[in-house]
Amino acid sequence: MPRRPRETTAVPLPPAPRRTVLATALAALATAFGPAASGTVRPPGPGDPSSEGRAATTVGHHAWASAADWRAGTGNGTAPGRRSGLVMERAAGRVPYHDPHSGRTGNWEYATWLSPLHRSAVPAGELIAYWNATTPAGTWLRTEVQGTYTDGTLTPWYTMGIWASGDGDVLRTSVDGQQDGTSSVRTDTVAVGEDTPLRLAAFRMRLTLYRAPGSRATPVVRRLGVTTSDLPARFEVPATAPGEAADRELTVPAYSQNVHTGRYPQYDNGGEAWCSPASSQMVVEYWGHRPTAADLAWVDPSYDDPQVCHAARATYDHQYEGCGNWPFNAAYAASHPGLQAVVTRLDSLTAAERLVAAGIPVITSQSFHEKELTGAGYGTAGHLMTVTGFTALGDVIVNDPAGRNNRDVRRIYNRREFENVWLRTRRKDAEGRTRSASGGVCYLYWPSRATPAQLAALSAAGVR
Repeated sequence: MPRRPRETTAVPLPPAPRRTVLATALAALATAFGPAASGTVRPPGPGDPSSEGRAATTVGHHAWASAADWRAGTGNGTAPGRRSGLVMERAAGRVPYHDPHSGRTGNWEYATWLSPLHRSAVPAGELIAYWNATTPAGTWLRTEVQGTYTDGTLTPWYTMGIWASGDGDVLRTSVDGQQDGTSSVRTDTVAVGEDTPLRLAAFRMRLTLYRAPGSRATPVVRRLGVTTSDLPARFEVPATAPGEAADRELTVPAYSQNVHTGRYPQYDNGGEAWCSPASSQMVVEYWGHRPTAADLAWVDPSYDDPQVCHAARATYDHQYEGCGNWPFNAAYAASHPGLQAVVTRLDSLTAAERLVAAGIPVITSQSFHEKELTGAGYGTAGHLMTVTGFTALGDVIVNDPAGRNNRDVRRIYNRREFENVWLRTRRKDAEGRTRSASGGVCYLYWPSRATPAQLAALSAAGVR
């Protein structure tokens, strides 16, 4: 259960920033880029989806992940590597960067990649970007997105993450305070205000890869993706019947976040703040990956499950001051050889069942009062857990890291209650105020050499 809930009251945007803007960092980085590439799409015409006539549930997903995808974009010093990942082939220039969290200032060579303009399947009210990459020592990357509204105007270039696999060069961070009066960035999500009929009709992504001057090292970006959505405001979602994963359970390691309470205050103090890295670590290990002894050398040897501490450090967002940044968790999972990861939304438990039946666990994000999820024993404004199976009657088997210890992590939750607290987009808080809810957000991690059944299940969920 993250200590800082990722929620906002359902009122018009833009919300007040949670913390101060990283103005110094943005100013230092701005010189790395030329004029923003423009891209427009026509405003909606007859027959196009509009704010009054959108589908009841709308989720889209698009990714660039192949050599052909990278070649379709515009590179300045970047090129597809031998294994299809985007790499830095030559420096396009040099730029200073002052890290606002470490206080370090350095000069870095950079190269850029600009995606083609991609038109959303339907206009979207929210956008989540994510990436699969590795950054050797002396390298890091920045991801940005620019949206095109349905009236043809553009958002600013929004920074979605300053990221590195480790923390020896720059400290991984989101950027607060980004908004244009119509949309804003909430840590890892671009959200359009509820007081406007405008939506995001299209978008393009920009990657900037950095390395130490004179180095031959390079970040490698294997996947860059965006999930768009425009879900209805709803407190209840339609019920589904048990599906193809009935009486199926995956053997996923179980880790409690609460055994780590009080550990590493610099990474948000363990306990309720570590649900996301604990869940990510469970699934990373399900696919056969564990940190090496060298990876864990920094962890106090008296601590049990040191790999959860490692995952917390590797997902920590120094601006958000927590480990719950969705794309940072996906990037951590995908930094393991042979794993891919996405942040997306599913529209039903049926979709989750299809994935579990194919052997893919689903890490879900939900919020609820204690009475809304029988047997949980707690309430939360935002919490991650892992769906590992379904009973014969269709109830949901999860690894819930809120368990008191590892033995208490495996839980069975009522199907109807679980699907509602996960898929709804509105809820009432303890004071009766209307709050946002996750709307089916989930992480999916799977092997690059997936089986045909796994590829089919991912495709059915819109992931290719």
